[in-house]
Amino acid sequence: MTAPFATRLRRGDTLLGTIVTLPALEVPELLSAAGFDWLFVDCEHAPLDFLAAQSLLQAARVPCVVRVPDGHEATLKKALDIGAAGVVVPMVTSAQQARAIVSFCKYPPQGTRGVGIVRAQGYGAAFQEYVAQANEATAVIVQIEHISAVENIDAIVAVPGVDAVFVGPYDLSGSMDRMGEVEHIDVLAAIEGVRLACERAAMPLGIYVGGAAAAKQYLQKGFTLVAVGIDALLLAQAGRQIVQSLR
Repeated sequence: MTAPFATRLRRGDTLLGTIVTLPALEVPELLSAAGFDWLFVDCEHAPLDFLAAQSLLQAARVPCVVRVPDGHEATLKKALDIGAAGVVVPMVTSAQQARAIVSFCKYPPQGTRGVGIVRAQGYGAAFQEYVAQANEATAVIVQIEHISAVENIDAIVAVPGVDAVFVGPYDLSGSMDRMGEVEHIDVLAAIEGVRLACERAAMPLGIYVGGAAAAKQYLQKGFTLVAVGIDALLLAQAGRQIVQSLR
């Protein structure tokens, strides 16, 4: 039996995923069958509300982590209530933010997460079983995507309850006035600073990359939570490759 996603994340298993943005149930179904370990359901940039996200989770056959639009209490509660294996919280720049996020994701006495009758606990049928194990089974992942976060990274990774750090290279490059220049030496140096801080703290580390070649490079550096590509881009790229090979 496969261990829960949060357990695999914390122990440093290599977890390959991809980003889901399209509100079509066939997308997570097909990507699950492709062999990905997890799916990154994007409620920050994609036009997905929580009802759409819940449908995607219901169609998936692998654990899904929801990237929420913000770190507010109600937002995090909704993402977990629909059955997410964890959350990715964008633009975390301080330990204070990280502590609040952890609290919102954990039931008392570890945190302040409230309860309702929701999908995560079988609409009430498995309420006690769920709340008894939810704190341990929920992955809290903070996204490092601003130079201020890099400057505060040692304090962020020291926050109890943060399970992993996930680098967002594009927004990070933008915060350094290098928008989209994710291979620029300064951006790479900032990512390396995050990597070293996570290594010192034994903190699992993830990143988004555009393709398999870049993923291999980061896997070799010790990144274990890697999201490769985006559903819409994968579809567009496959279509272009077919057309170009036949013209």
